[in-house]
Amino acid sequence: MSDLPHKVRGVDHVAYPTFDPAATVEFYRDVLGFPVVHSICAAGWGPEKHPDFIHFFFDIGNDDRLAFFYYFGLEPFDGGPQGDSYSRFAEDVPIFFIRSRHLAIHVDNEEDLMEYRRRLDGSDWPVEMQIQHETIESIYTHDPNGYMIELTRAMRPVTPQEDLDANLTIDALIDVVRGPDPSMANLLTRKAELIVERAADWSAEHEVGVS
Repeated sequence: MSDLPHKVRGVDHVAYPTFDPAATVEFYRDVLGFPVVHSICAAGWGPEKHPDFIHFFFDIGNDDRLAFFYYFGLEPFDGGPQGDSYSRFAEDVPIFFIRSRHLAIHVDNEEDLMEYRRRLDGSDWPVEMQIQHETIESIYTHDPNGYMIELTRAMRPVTPQEDLDANLTIDALIDVVRGPDPSMANLLTRKAELIVERAADWSAEHEVGVS
C-alpha cells in the first residue's frame, strides 16, 4: 500500500472523440439531462493540417465533466465491425474485452438510478443490462458513439475490511502476473500466503488500537 499523500480531488474531465455531435448532445443533454457547461471553438489550433474542432463539456456532477471533441471534416476511420468512434475491433476480439473500457457515473440511490433507466428506456438508447454485483447496482447502455456508459449506485457502504482485502488482492496479482504462470488459482494461493505472512502485524496493530 502506498504511503504517498493523496492530493487529487476527483475527475476534472474525461474526453472522447465524436463523429456525431448532434446525437451526442441529444443523448447527454436532452435524454440524461446533463447540462452543457463549457465549449471551446478551436480554429487554426495545433500543427499544420490540424482540423478546426469544437471541444464541448457536460456537467456530470461533483464538479466533474464529460467532454467530446468534434473535428470538422474528419471522417470515421476504417476498422473492424465492433467498437466505437475511437477504436474499431475485428470480429475475433471478445466483446467482454471491448466493453471493459467504459465510463461509470455514480448516482446516490435506487430511485435516482431508476429515473435514469426511465429516461433511457424512453429514448433511442434503452438500457441494455441491469446488474447487481458485489456492492453496487448498475444500468448500462451505449451512447451514439458506441461508448459503453454505466450509471451505478451503491447498495451498501464499502467496509475498511474490504479495502484491506482489495490491497491484498492487488499485491497478490502483481506477484502472480510477474511470474511464469498467471492464473486465478495462483492469485488466490498467493493471496492466502500474504494473509498468513501479514497476520501477525495485523494482530499487533489491533492490540495497539484497543490498549
